[in-house]
Amino acid sequence: MLVYPSSIDLSSRTLRYLAGHLTSRRQEIGTRWRRLAPGRQALLALAHLRCGDTYAQFAAGFGIGIATAFRYIREAVDVLAALAPSLAEAMKTIRMKAFVILDGTLLPIDRIAAETPYYSGKHKRHGMNVQVLTDPFGHLLWASPALPGSTHDLTAARHHGITEALAEADLKCWADKAYQGAGGPVRVPFRGRRLKRWKRRHNTTHAKIRCLGERAMATLKGWRLLRKLRCSTNRITDVVKAVVVLHHVST
Repeated sequence: MLVYPSSIDLSSRTLRYLAGHLTSRRQEIGTRWRRLAPGRQALLALAHLRCGDTYAQFAAGFGIGIATAFRYIREAVDVLAALAPSLAEAMKTIRMKAFVILDGTLLPIDRIAAETPYYSGKHKRHGMNVQVLTDPFGHLLWASPALPGSTHDLTAARHHGITEALAEADLKCWADKAYQGAGGPVRVPFRGRRLKRWKRRHNTTHAKIRCLGERAMATLKGWRLLRKLRCSTNRITDVVKAVVVLHHVST
């Protein structure tokens, strides 16, 4: 297999951050020797998350076995996922915002045998539902654990306790029509075809505010692994958490 040098659009600060935590991890478990140094292992994990190439491709590029590449990447993802804030911890930062934007996205996955819970009728494909909170400028603040793609956005928001947390913080939230009936601080546009003029104006203003939340979706999909996940559905939550942690470190 031919190997060629490439680049990743991430800062050296992100690499040092992950390498530092991997070094601490090795000291914690008493690792004596490994094929790759912490810095190289961190680079391997970052390349996997950012570029989404297969384990075989990275194994060839880093001169290690496929199983070794899998273990190194899995360990790095677990280390990062453990650093991700919970919703309660994230609310400490979110409370300082004037308002937040709530939206859901579908992370595509490979077709699997158990189709029903993972097939999204809205998107007409298999995937995992992830809820995202952003600040008024569309900067990613928090991403939820992944649920099967058939889960409705409102159901997912209630499952994760997002609506309750926002109500307790008395924080205004803008969301789309999928969250109709959420109540409390969640503001949604009016539904219907023949709306009064003032309702149409309200929907236009609402859309201008809410559309900024799409920046966070673009941020997530900037990590190409999330554009088509090939791993077990049980691992996707940890992958999302790892991406959120790395995003916060790089910004």
